[in-house]
Amino acid sequence: MANAPIIDISTVDLTVDASGEYPIDALLPQTGDMRMLDRVCWMGPDGLSSVGYKDVRSDEFWCAGHIPGRPLFPGVMMIEAAAQLCSYTHKRTRKPTGFLGFIRCDEVSFRGQVVPGDRFVIAAKELSFNARLFKSLAQGFVHNKMVFEGLITGMVI
Repeated sequence: MANAPIIDISTVDLTVDASGEYPIDALLPQTGDMRMLDRVCWMGPDGLSSVGYKDVRSDEFWCAGHIPGRPLFPGVMMIEAAAQLCSYTHKRTRKPTGFLGFIRCDEVSFRGQVVPGDRFVIAAKELSFNARLFKSLAQGFVHNKMVFEGLITGMVI
């Protein structure tokens, strides 16, 4: 059973760059092919919720092999995109020192496909944290339909 959406994605203006004084490059170390977050479009007033997206392109490294003739954005990449938004949100709000590592995903469900040309919109909400760990609910949407959700746990390393 799907959780209720963190936010009604149709109400978020995806043209807005909400990173402000916290650009993605300053808070996430991933670059090149492993950068799975193109923009942060919305931050909740408490700083614990966010919306961002990745535009899925046909020239990405995985397209030729997953699946030949019918490229599907791999589930592991959906999880990585979600983990990057969760890390961005945690780092921006809590300002931990050190690298944030992805250590666990739970209750992951894939409900639809993501293909080149889609905008994979991600919503994240931090559920709990302490000095070393944080846990977030993440959801992915294509055309306002939830296609992915899971719990992401990160750790300050």
